[in-house]
Amino acid sequence: MKKDTYIMGIETSCDETAVAILRNGTEVLSNVVASQIESHKRFGGVVPEIASRHHVEQMTIVLEESFNQANISWEQIDAITVTEGPGLVGALLVGVNTAKALAFAKQKPLVGVHHIAGHIYANRLEQDFEFPLLALVVSGGHTELVLMRDHGNFEVIGETLDDAAGEAYDKVARLLKLPYPGGPHIDKLAAEGEESIPFPRAWLEEGSLNFSFSGLKSAVINTIHNAGQRGEKLQPEDIAASFQASVVEVLTEKTYQAAMNHDVKQVIVAGGVAANKGLRQALTNRFAGSNTPLLIPPIQLCTDNAAMIAAAGTIAFEQGKRSAWDLNANPSLVLK
Repeated sequence: MKKDTYIMGIETSCDETAVAILRNGTEVLSNVVASQIESHKRFGGVVPEIASRHHVEQMTIVLEESFNQANISWEQIDAITVTEGPGLVGALLVGVNTAKALAFAKQKPLVGVHHIAGHIYANRLEQDFEFPLLALVVSGGHTELVLMRDHGNFEVIGETLDDAAGEAYDKVARLLKLPYPGGPHIDKLAAEGEESIPFPRAWLEEGSLNFSFSGLKSAVINTIHNAGQRGEKLQPEDIAASFQASVVEVLTEKTYQAAMNHDVKQVIVAGGVAANKGLRQALTNRFAGSNTPLLIPPIQLCTDNAAMIAAAGTIAFEQGKRSAWDLNANPSLVLK
């Protein structure tokens, strides 16, 4: 009879301090997240130094609570996995050094995990993967199309050339004087408005699977500025609806194009922007008439958490991957 595998995940890439424990890579025994949104809200974005300090303050508390919820002992833990990058270097260092200290003290294997791989593997907590598959990764810092032919095999076939989708959402939210984080507020406001402003869609060259959102952001700025110069009042909900329609259409169509081009067996959506209701509905509608299943994780698994790191880390552990004691934070870590 196969022995159960218990993997701990630690995530501190940005402004969530998280620890999770998984059994056999898919069963979540605990997934504790301490958010810092209230601390950063008054600054309109994440302040790296404050984020790092909060990680230090919260780590022991989150770690202990994760064990309490999982109701297991250290002896049962088979490996410790941790986000090594990308992310804020100071924030990453807290998680990496915590993982290294625990691995050394408890004599457990250490496995570094790519943050985006974690977002992708959040989907496996809901349903097993079928290869080849296509992942649309949409978050504050990343917008990518990733082709996977097997576990742990990542090929980026499309990426943003400038602003990520989540970054564009936050910048437009600030223009509209919405609270941080801006994405959920724009999504909610968009549902109340009409797509009445013809904002551009950046398709780039024919057949391109890359993305560009800086032009859209500039178009929103210019539209608001020009209306003010003319003494016109634009409705914030209509701006939000028109902006979101542009982002969602490009993300949806390029994802569909990539899925058809590569004849994938699954399409999965990952990252914080995967919580966006407009995007979830548009993708669901677009793939409804195809033979390609679409997987979108529940809202709580879209944002940063440690269960996703443990899920990706379990695969890496089972493939024999181990990190040395010189494992370090890598804010520019490449997905491969």
